[in-house]
Amino acid sequence: MTRSRADAEGRESELTATYFAQRASAGLIVVGSVAPSPNGKGYPRTPGLWSAEQVESWKATTKAVHAAGGHIFAQLMHSGRVAHPANMTAGARIVAPSALGLGGQTSFGSAQMWTDSGGMQPFPVPEQLDEAGIEQAKNEFVSAAKNAIEAGFDGVEIHAANGYLLEQFLSPVTNHRRDGYGGSIDRRLRFVVEVAEAVAEAIDSDRVGIRISPYAEINRMQEYPEIDETYLALSKRLVSLRLVYLHVADQFGVSSGGPGRHAGLDALKPKLREAWGTRTFFIGGNFNKESAARAVKEGLVDLVGFGKAFLANPDLVRRFREGLPLNAPDETTFFTPGPKGYTDYPMWVRPRSIS
Repeated sequence: MTRSRADAEGRESELTATYFAQRASAGLIVVGSVAPSPNGKGYPRTPGLWSAEQVESWKATTKAVHAAGGHIFAQLMHSGRVAHPANMTAGARIVAPSALGLGGQTSFGSAQMWTDSGGMQPFPVPEQLDEAGIEQAKNEFVSAAKNAIEAGFDGVEIHAANGYLLEQFLSPVTNHRRDGYGGSIDRRLRFVVEVAEAVAEAIDSDRVGIRISPYAEINRMQEYPEIDETYLALSKRLVSLRLVYLHVADQFGVSSGGPGRHAGLDALKPKLREAWGTRTFFIGGNFNKESAARAVKEGLVDLVGFGKAFLANPDLVRRFREGLPLNAPDETTFFTPGPKGYTDYPMWVRPRSIS
């Protein structure tokens, strides 16, 4: 999950190293929302992997996680049109496949973004990328992936979900192009496939995963008639690259383990699983211990992702294993700076018996 604890230059600190080391018992940590370039940083206090200083700042975190026996990937997220200049470095540009602003209402409320300097601000209309800009954006992902390996990460997750740049190319709602990167399904897939191919070639496919979020209406994304066809075609194109995993973000699941709140997504999940073949397939979103175990046992997934539960319970694996109660997450501190709601969630301590 995005935690927004980086400094103004996109560098992480020892506080971040402590946070992830506390959670190193996870099979795999995916560090959310790492910008591959100045153009890709849309939110305040999110980290980057485009400068030497940022690379150096991550080394304490990767070293701490490895020392504690964990594995860690950097999620490379280019925000595209989901950005505001007040959150970006001087000279950065807000870019997208088409010059379409968010406008109106989003899944999270009004179409505004938080800025530390000016509070809530409306989203600007982005610049439409020309082909040179598309090539630049692709190269930024490649450079950031190489930087991630230099910083000690075990691999990267390409973020093609949640309404950010790569999903903006996938969807006809946000991609109105009529060149080689828009129009038909095959052309809308092109940028995502090229990014994945280039990153896999640069750092090895076994170090590259990808995240998608079919049907999620986050950041003004909307459903469209050929959504299943789009994501099944994408999965079949990507599996040939032998990426290490496909991560489906499920914003509609329910922690009780019953059916999700979106029949279309529920029907698509096993089709994506089949299309992905024998490569690692996982779903993240709203699982609890019982529903996660069932999803693995029934063969729907190889891995299950936990966000809020791990955020609030650094020893979540132990708590699941021993049937211990869970800390509740404090949503007011999800994206605020400092240690509160970050490194101060307690590990389980068994109460002393009174003799």
